Amino acid sequence: MVSLETPVCDFGADAIDFSLPGVDGKTWSLQECNGENGLLVMFICNHCPYVKAIRERLVRDTKELQQYGINSVAIMSNDPALYEEDSFENMKKVAAEFQFPFPYLLDDTQAVAKAYGAVCTPDFFGYNGDLKLQYRGRLDASRKDTAAADARRDLFEAMVQVAKTGQGPQEQIPSMGCSIKWKEDAA
Repeated sequence: MVSLETPVCDFGADAIDFSLPGVDGKTWSLQECNGENGLLVMFICNHCPYVKAIRERLVRDTKELQQYGINSVAIMSNDPALYEEDSFENMKKVAAEFQFPFPYLLDDTQAVAKAYGAVCTPDFFGYNGDLKLQYRGRLDASRKDTAAADARRDLFEAMVQVAKTGQGPQEQIPSMGCSIKWKEDAA
């Protein structure tokens, strides 16, 4: 398992459209996911210990962000041939178990992850209402273990700021996680 950090936020970069199948049986596009004040695009998976450490907080924060007009979408881009736990059937189980309040989508070709420049799970892309990138940081201080209950909510605070002002914070701490498991012919 390779641990990677996300690159620095490329402020103002456009969100990239997609059309991906969700665990709910629907095909989702960027516009269908977008909220009135922005969109949080998350690259996650089922097997990664970094993602497992934050799942409950991810559900909490994305639910609360809806009150600010920020919607969220999660995309799974790993090659499930390498990790059965990341299969579409297991994505359905995890989404149901944790009651994901956002679409959980399969990027089977890995084209969406490549277009976004996603490098790890979790990798967060926070967009404003004009779908311009304003946040590319961590959820909180959690790594493979969940951070303290009173840990600063970096992503939540940043996205509330984006909802209110259209601008993300200049200072951002990169997210850290497992490398995306690229298909051999796609790397």
